[in-house]
Amino acid sequence: MPLYEYRCQGCGRLFERLVRSWNEAVECPACASQEVEKQVSTFAFAGTDSGGRGTSMGGGGSCCGRGGCGCH
Repeated sequence: MPLYEYRCQGCGRLFERLVRSWNEAVECPACASQEVEKQVSTFAFAGTDSGGRGTSMGGGGSCCGRGGCGCH
């Protein structure tokens, strides 16, 4: 199930929701409005940071950054 971030058009609150299907109705947890807008999200990806170490979250301290991932 993907996790999406939404902004309520009624009260302006940002919130996240696990969505089971593409057309599932989503409502604001604060005001119960169904007038919500899915926000553009950034995605984690595997790559190389400027120091040449592989990363999974795009920054130091993440995977292969000698952090808590257990790979070193």
